[in-house]
Amino acid sequence: MLELLDTYEKWIYRILIALLAVVIAFAVIELVLLVIYGIIDDRMFRLENHEILGVFGAFLLILIGVELLETIRAYVEHHEVRVEVILLVAIIAIARKIILFDSTDVSDLPLIGLALLLTSLVGGYYIILKAKRLKNEDSAV
Repeated sequence: MLELLDTYEKWIYRILIALLAVVIAFAVIELVLLVIYGIIDDRMFRLENHEILGVFGAFLLILIGVELLETIRAYVEHHEVRVEVILLVAIIAIARKIILFDSTDVSDLPLIGLALLLTSLVGGYYIILKAKRLKNEDSAV
């Protein structure tokens, strides 16, 4: 029974990886088309500010997808959750939110909350990398 459950779990992960790869591929195609259209548009080869922010947002969204793909792949191959990759995905997602944040009609409170969240995630990422480095130094001695 456990072997059947293990096989089922592996197939679910394979399907998730395949679907995520398809979504990332379409996102890359959409980003390429967005950039090409922005460049060859009739406005003297210049992207507007909101278009540049859209390109940055799409780029970061693709980067998030690739990092999630790496997380799933690492779990399938090694059966370990790589916390630093998950924190990196969260940092990229918050950075994307901050880059695309429109603060024209709201107070600064959401932006302060995002800044605190980003600071906490970066601090956690730093602690995990520092602990990993110390572990590697101890094992080398």
